[in-house]
Amino acid sequence: MKGGSKVVVEPHRHEGVFIAKGKEDALCTKNMVPGEAVYNEKRISVQNEDGTKVEYRVWNPFRSKLAAAVLGGVDNIWMKPGSKVLYLGAASGTTVSHVSDLVGPTGVVYAVEFSHRSGRDLVNMAKKRTNVIPIIEDARHPAKYRMLVGMVDVIFSDVAQPDQARILALNASYFLKAGGYFVISIKANCIDSTVPAEAVFASEVKKLQAEQFKPMEQVTLEPFERDHACVVGAYRVPKKQKPAS
Repeated sequence: MKGGSKVVVEPHRHEGVFIAKGKEDALCTKNMVPGEAVYNEKRISVQNEDGTKVEYRVWNPFRSKLAAAVLGGVDNIWMKPGSKVLYLGAASGTTVSHVSDLVGPTGVVYAVEFSHRSGRDLVNMAKKRTNVIPIIEDARHPAKYRMLVGMVDVIFSDVAQPDQARILALNASYFLKAGGYFVISIKANCIDSTVPAEAVFASEVKKLQAEQFKPMEQVTLEPFERDHACVVGAYRVPKKQKPAS
């Protein structure tokens, strides 16, 4: 953003996420590939006191359920600089690109997407982002990509499938370290459109609990997404260890 009123960028309470304070506040991440936009998002260039420039990319909550969860007040997304993330349902990589910014050059994002059309965009985006490993496979069959994925700190799941709790559990059994974390976006009407959203969220939480997940918090994604919730929690928490708050 050149000229106009001065924009100040401040760290958000989630490490690796920032707030650009101007006429309107905007969520943003530090661009790992300065000069490049991924989906025509706005970029903000800030000059440091030592004269160096830092570029940030505006993170649109209407286009990213993770951004909507952050703005919805989720306590912890368990992704920070250096994190290893398995991202299920990567689509064309809009949110993946922001997670790539967030975990930075010492982190890694394994991005799984089944659709070849979306996968093409994902693969192109990953050419410039060395910390993104695109995997064009079905998240229902993690055995097919087990040679490509290491152990991860957190799984983010946005697969919008009726059996998404099972898909998350299956991937966790392969790749999520004990005491690791999960973030799942639940779209109520994709699981059961005949009952109220709250009832769907409650039954999904029960399914997660049955799969050794310990849900710790839940936020709705209103006003950015209707009838969506984001559930965050820990996996296979050792008996002695309580999940870090």
